[in-house]
Amino acid sequence: MSPSAETSESAPAPQRPTASRIPKIPFWVQILTGLALGVLLGWVAKSGDVGWLTTTLQHIGDLFVQLLKLAVAPLVFFAILVSITNLRQVNNAARLASRTLLWFMVTSLIAVAIGLAIGLLSNPGAGTGLTPKDGKLPDHAGSWIDFLTGIVPTDIITPFTELNVLQIVFMAAVAGIAALQLGEKAEPVLAISRSVLELLQKALWWVIRLAPIGTVGLIGNAIATYGWNLIGKYATFTVDIYVGCAIVLFGVYPLLLSTVAKVNPLQFFRGAWPAIQLAFVSRSSVGTMPVTQQVTQRLGVPREYASFAVPFGSTTKMDGCASIYPAIAAIFIAQIFDVQLSIGDYLLIAFVSVIGSAATAGLTGATVMLTLTLSTLGLPLEGVGLLMAIDPILDMMRTATNVAGQAVIPILVSAREKILDRDAYNGARSISLDGAAAGEAEAHASVPAPAPAAA
Repeated sequence: MSPSAETSESAPAPQRPTASRIPKIPFWVQILTGLALGVLLGWVAKSGDVGWLTTTLQHIGDLFVQLLKLAVAPLVFFAILVSITNLRQVNNAARLASRTLLWFMVTSLIAVAIGLAIGLLSNPGAGTGLTPKDGKLPDHAGSWIDFLTGIVPTDIITPFTELNVLQIVFMAAVAGIAALQLGEKAEPVLAISRSVLELLQKALWWVIRLAPIGTVGLIGNAIATYGWNLIGKYATFTVDIYVGCAIVLFGVYPLLLSTVAKVNPLQFFRGAWPAIQLAFVSRSSVGTMPVTQQVTQRLGVPREYASFAVPFGSTTKMDGCASIYPAIAAIFIAQIFDVQLSIGDYLLIAFVSVIGSAATAGLTGATVMLTLTLSTLGLPLEGVGLLMAIDPILDMMRTATNVAGQAVIPILVSAREKILDRDAYNGARSISLDGAAAGEAEAHASVPAPAPAAA
């Protein structure tokens, strides 16, 4: 045996690099830590009148929201465009789309009924000490004329620069339907659209990873700016919103899952919780859309259908912002301005909630939807000014409810159409919101899924 061979045999085998022993902190722990730190820093800034700390918290929160909004316009356009064209891979696509819209309307009616009941029972405007003089006109108001005429843009650039999501959805829907009609001729454009959509989702995952830091700024700034005294004035109203959303989130949705879809509701929360917690922090349904779509697919909804239902729901399915909130807010404002609402007014609130949901646009806040409701009822728009200060705190729970509903409806429809993968649903687990999960989602999306069978 040669010396070189002997040396080769005696040499130790190369060791594989060992994985880091530093445990990864779960995303929900990061979020809770951000919440706690934000509350602490906000309290310090408020009680100690630390101006620079308040300014820093505001900048951190604003920057996080700006990063989310940066991706909103192109994300909505390409997501809707691609999702509509994906429907051609699904059997009974028209029936799936119509039943999705029907369930959106049904759950919206349930949510607005719960909101009205809570508002009538609790009288949220009583004993607040607020008067009509405390209100002010909003910067932007919504009306039915504006809503209907505002769907069609005057040009293709302004909706993107002014972030008019409703007009972006309209253009994307027209482009998607046109692509379906063109067939193979549109494939080059669709290939580019899919690549751009994956790029946007990848970039958005990076922003999502910053959510714990954004939480510190958003929560801290809310407390530093408004303090606990303001929350005390709106205590009943705040509790009403949170209770109403909690009833829908933890009562109505589980009941529908167990009776309509006949699946375990606890398993839904296990799989969908990452999207719900991110929605609570980011206050953006559209910003949460990639996570919502991923958890929906993990819960057994076919990819082709989920890629339509989730983007569609992210811009139109708003049980928290468009149903519970305007119902309770209308009662609150009517009591402050001493206006008696009739049965017809309550029916109008329900009508606005079902038809005007798209006005909320999946962005932070629900001011347009509230002004649309108030203008329909003839209530003073100055009432919106009464609620602006407390809005960030309310918007967290509203958006979490929105996103949960956006995941629930595709499961209900899939189960009724017998295309839900129940094994995948029962085995779904909470995902880790990091780059690896994003890469896994993209890899999963690139594998063609079998077209669901007709019911």
